[in-house]
Amino acid sequence: MQIDIITVLPDLLVSPFSHSIIKRAKDKGLLSINLVNLRDYTPYARAQIDDYSFGGGAGMVLMAEPLVNAIESLQKKITYDDIIYLTPDGKTLNQQVANNLSLKKNLLMICGHYKGIDQRVRDHFVTCEISIGDYVLSGGELAAAVLTDAIGRLLPGVLNDESSALTDSFQDHLLAPPVYTRPENFRGWKVPPVLLSGNHKLIEDWREEQSVQRTQQLRPDLLKNKP
Repeated sequence: MQIDIITVLPDLLVSPFSHSIIKRAKDKGLLSINLVNLRDYTPYARAQIDDYSFGGGAGMVLMAEPLVNAIESLQKKITYDDIIYLTPDGKTLNQQVANNLSLKKNLLMICGHYKGIDQRVRDHFVTCEISIGDYVLSGGELAAAVLTDAIGRLLPGVLNDESSALTDSFQDHLLAPPVYTRPENFRGWKVPPVLLSGNHKLIEDWREEQSVQRTQQLRPDLLKNKP
C-alpha cells in the first residue's frame, strides 16, 4: 500500500512512522509512506500557504492553489483510490472504516490546519472526509498518524499473527474480552479457570460471553449495529 500525506509539518510525522508496527510494515515493503511538504507547491512569496477567510472571522485558511498544485503533481505519478481530508466534521473513524481503507492500494491524505482548507478543494478533489473524534486538534497530522496506524496494522503480513487483528475490539461490533498472562496467581488474584482448561470450545464461548457483557456495560451503542 502507498499512503501519501500532504502536510504543513512533515517533521511532526516522522517519529510516529519510525517505530513499532508501522516501521515493521515499511521495512517489509508492505507499506510506503510519503510525506509531502505543502510549502513546496506554493507559488507565493515566503512559502505562503494560508490566507484570511473571505467574509471575515478569526483564523487562517489553507489556500486552494498550493493544495491543488500538490494533488495534481502527485496524480501525475499515481492514481488514488481515495483522497482523504482529515477534518472534525468528517465521518467518525471506526474499525469498519479502517477495514475498508486497508483494502485499497493507494491513498492520499490531506492534513488540515488553522481553520481548515479552501472548500473548493473539498468539492473538487476530496473523496472521503474522516474525523478521529468530536474534538479539534491544532492540525490534521496527528489524525493522519492515527488513521495510518489503524490501516497499516491490518495489511496482510504486518502482524506476526494475522488472526490477532481479527479479534481486536470493534471488529465484530464488540469490545475485546479480558486478557490474562503469567503468573496464574498474582496477590491472590487468579486467572479464570476456564482459560487454563485447555478446552478451546469453552474458552471461545467464555470470550464471546465476556465480550458481549463488556460491550453491554461500557458501549451498548455498539450492539445496535451488530448483525
